[in-house]
Amino acid sequence: MATLEILRTGPLALIQDLGRVGLAHLGVTRSGAADRRSHTLANRLVANPDDRATIEVTFGGLWARVRGGAVDIAVTGADADPRVDGNLFGCNSIQHVRDGGVISLGTPHAGLRSYLAVRGGIDVTPVLDSRSYDVMSAIGPLPLQPGDVLPIGEHTDEYPELDQAPVAPISEHLVELLVAPGPRDDWLVDPDAVVHTIWMASDRSDRVGMRLEGRPLQYRSPDRVLPSEGATRGAIQVPPNGLPVILGPDHPVTGGYPVVGVIAEEDIDRVAQVRPGQYLRLHWSRPRAAGPCGYGASAPMASMVEG
Repeated sequence: MATLEILRTGPLALIQDLGRVGLAHLGVTRSGAADRRSHTLANRLVANPDDRATIEVTFGGLWARVRGGAVDIAVTGADADPRVDGNLFGCNSIQHVRDGGVISLGTPHAGLRSYLAVRGGIDVTPVLDSRSYDVMSAIGPLPLQPGDVLPIGEHTDEYPELDQAPVAPISEHLVELLVAPGPRDDWLVDPDAVVHTIWMASDRSDRVGMRLEGRPLQYRSPDRVLPSEGATRGAIQVPPNGLPVILGPDHPVTGGYPVVGVIAEEDIDRVAQVRPGQYLRLHWSRPRAAGPCGYGASAPMASMVEG
């Protein structure tokens, strides 16, 4: 059986799949790949099912040696100049690696997270039916360390149909995201300040949430208390300091801060590639509904909770 021996991990390397579905009522977040599109593309390039586990590499730096047989790999997401035995190969393409070959990822030119898929998938033991690691609850296979040996699963006889996939480059400048307003935008003095502010991603961001820096938003009633409500990935919470937090894949299942908007589904994966210090601008995906005193009407948060 072929394996991957981890030599270096960089800042953070995690095993991820598409997460744990349907466990929110037990207090378990879905988790899974932060950039699901890149994870899925990596799997498809090597003819894996979408739910096979990949390695999510944050800001490059992963080195791994193939042991026990040759493998096919693909690297997607942030372009970290992937190499095999020092020889550069293209991101978003399939690459054959012989037994003993060393895979290495450098520092990405743009973006934050790269995905390494191996034909057959990373076949570690699932926890609650998923091979994803949740950084907040510490559920799942632990973050990778030098010396770890990862088994590679069996693959079908189907061979990849493409050897390279055309992918739009990840933005290294201002990132523009669509946001559905509400359900608690009426908690703010000026709800449209959410989209009239240029925000910067904080260096205190992680898979739990991306903290934004900019001009703080203001509550209409600072002493008002909001009971805990269900939360979803992409929800924009505003804590009392007025600086929004965009919830990530390892977010808590409930929260007590008002959610003033939710990142549109088609843009959520782009959030995973925003670097600390990079700027964002949000845009309402539709007009805000008029509520009392002209403020946005609240919608039941339960309708937004992930299954």
